[in-house]
Amino acid sequence: MKKYILDLTIVENRRIHELYTLLILTTSDGSILPEMKPGQFVQVAVDGSKTTFLRRPISINNVDRENNHLWLLVRNAGEGTRALMALKPGDLLNVVLPLGNSFSMPKNQSDLVLLAGGGVGVAPMLYWGKRLKEEGYMPKFLIGARSAKDVLQLAEFEKIGEVYVSTEDGSMGEKGLVTTNTVLDTDINKIYCCGPAPMMKAIANVAKAKSIDCEVSLENMMACGLGACLCCVENTVKGNVCVCTEGPVFNINELTW
Repeated sequence: MKKYILDLTIVENRRIHELYTLLILTTSDGSILPEMKPGQFVQVAVDGSKTTFLRRPISINNVDRENNHLWLLVRNAGEGTRALMALKPGDLLNVVLPLGNSFSMPKNQSDLVLLAGGGVGVAPMLYWGKRLKEEGYMPKFLIGARSAKDVLQLAEFEKIGEVYVSTEDGSMGEKGLVTTNTVLDTDINKIYCCGPAPMMKAIANVAKAKSIDCEVSLENMMACGLGACLCCVENTVKGNVCVCTEGPVFNINELTW
């Protein structure tokens, strides 16, 4: 896919959690946003920070074609992301997009699919869930968080399909980790997952044990997003590859987990 370097305008900075902000952006010149696929990501420049020199990778949370909006879910992870979270409506954000590959469609229209996300890993699942619903699937969602207050974008997911929640303290949904949620005991043909590496590896183990096809979206450290810096190299059954160009989405059978 063709890649673009665009100055996008902040339409809204919506603080949805003490650690998370939803940035809603549009083109500064009124043009239509480029095509973007679920699972892809963007690299954003961080201006105004004396210690942040490299772009930051952020998953595409949603593409609202009706309003020509791009949604980016940003987590407070350091000075760079704090600068992004401080942006105001009207500010410009320089973005390289779209980068990486995307999730693959289930093989059969009758396949039952589960989209699992933990923390900021829920971000790519919203856009993917919307696309699956548009294609006639009825996706289910599994969201993992520490407590009820940490469950992100619940209302948005509920607009698309059934939502199952696991919280570590039991304040919402089932108590425990996502890997113990009872939805995993139902008939599932495909799992898509994004979140902390231990969570994704645990989901991958469950999928292997149950012979369920599974794709994960890796969150390796990235600097360029174009395969030049080699920051994001991941070992696979075919050798070392750059997650930013060969991923971030991989079938678990491609990984050496």
